Amino acid sequence: MRLFVGRRHAIAAAVAAALLTAAACSSSGSDATSTDTASPTFVFASGAETPGMPGGTASAAAPNMTDMTGMTAPAQAPAAPAAANAVDIDNFAFAPAALTVPVGATVTWTNKDEEPHTVASGDGSFHSPGMGTDATYSFTFNKAGSFDYICSIHPFMHATVVVTP
Repeated sequence: MRLFVGRRHAIAAAVAAALLTAAACSSSGSDATSTDTASPTFVFASGAETPGMPGGTASAAAPNMTDMTGMTAPAQAPAAPAAANAVDIDNFAFAPAALTVPVGATVTWTNKDEEPHTVASGDGSFHSPGMGTDATYSFTFNKAGSFDYICSIHPFMHATVVVTP
């Protein structure tokens, strides 16, 4: 009998969680002062067998989770624009892979990966220490030219800074 009660509680908890999730997903995103009093709509299964309950049938408390009518995906915040002279290190790549700046510009690299990375120029003019997550490295380019660089830890990662007069 104890096992049966445990399953009923687990099913009731799962149904409650599904109802709360469905209610949250159907929110219109309006603020707390809104006068919108519409309730979320649910479609309930009828006569379907209750999972884990041999011979049991779905009750009015078990929603049909295949009907997602009226549900919307949560809004995504737009990505913050990158600074003009910024390079992100993300997913084992430099972005942008090619950056053009004027002489005297300072470029800042930010490691967005969970793994350490470096920024090392091919001509030896700059080399960062190992950078952990969210660490930054900046270098000021005082002469024109094309500067190829890599991550010395992961040499397959490469990019270029072009410095114009």
